[in-house]
Amino acid sequence: MNKPITILLAEDEPALGHIIKESLETRNFKVLLCDNGEKAKHVYQEQKPELLVLDVMMPKKDGFTLAKEIRTLDRTIPIIFLTAKSQTKDVVEGFTIGGNDYLKKPFSMEELIVRINNLLERTNLQKTTEILTLGDYTFNFPKQTLKLRNDGITQLTHREAQLLFHLIKNKNQVLDRKLILNKLWGDDDFFNGRSMDVFISKLRKKLSADEKIQILNVRGFGYKLIC
Repeated sequence: MNKPITILLAEDEPALGHIIKESLETRNFKVLLCDNGEKAKHVYQEQKPELLVLDVMMPKKDGFTLAKEIRTLDRTIPIIFLTAKSQTKDVVEGFTIGGNDYLKKPFSMEELIVRINNLLERTNLQKTTEILTLGDYTFNFPKQTLKLRNDGITQLTHREAQLLFHLIKNKNQVLDRKLILNKLWGDDDFFNGRSMDVFISKLRKKLSADEKIQILNVRGFGYKLIC
């Protein structure tokens, strides 16, 4: 049996904290529950969890302050904020200080669990050491580079590299649009969809030196990488 993923949950509402803890434990997560930010910082340092779920409004130390402090120690641990705040500036602040996702109260446990699993999958993807061949290109996923045979190296952005990785892994098959939006962007809304279209266009340009490679739009379904 796989070792359970350890989650640090910082939530100062006792009833909600225990509901979340029990729900996650039924999904084989190990949950460390704290009721204030100072305690959560201590538990983080002692237990080294693999994911953080932080309420924003907490006594002694709020979730944003806690996340800032933890980001100075660990740049990669996934962080989800829980909050009753709904103003755009609060959401922007959460992402700016290093949050990976933001869930507004009230929320369903199923939504929280889906977001946790998506973040863990993204984190595992980032740890892969795979170097893949695509036509005349060599794609180094860890270094986020494309090297054309007998030519120079093109640097990819983090999102371009993630998207190309999934396209290659599903080569000659349709990559479901909604699935990849939820996996990489966290939501399949209109604006994220437009953002993904832009990244697809950029990848087409960066792969254009090899005429055998095409990224096709499959209307109503997604994209298909052909090589």
